[in-house]
Amino acid sequence: MEWPGLFNYWIVIFLMMAGLYVVMARANLIKKMVGLSIFQASVFIFYLTMGKVAGGTAPIVIPGNPVYSNPLPHVLILTAIVVGVATLAMGLAIIVRINEAYGTIEEDEIDQQEHDS
Repeated sequence: MEWPGLFNYWIVIFLMMAGLYVVMARANLIKKMVGLSIFQASVFIFYLTMGKVAGGTAPIVIPGNPVYSNPLPHVLILTAIVVGVATLAMGLAIIVRINEAYGTIEEDEIDQQEHDS
């Protein structure tokens, strides 16, 4: 079976919308972090797709092959992965503190406790 030429973009759109849905539709803070990670993965795939050139090779000078893939998006994604992992760890640490302070990680229950006090 041959995949359509824009298959990567459809995957990006699906993951982006799934991640956005999870962030907006769920009240659980852990699920929101998972949704943000899914959304972030879609951005990574988008950048990697944009960096690949059909028929391109690594940017090493080879006689007779003038088509190269751009390495910059791949380098940027490596940095973004490190920042994403650090952000996820920080978000989870904040969720742990919220759980200690409120006894729950559900948004509506936290809001209810805030309004009651």
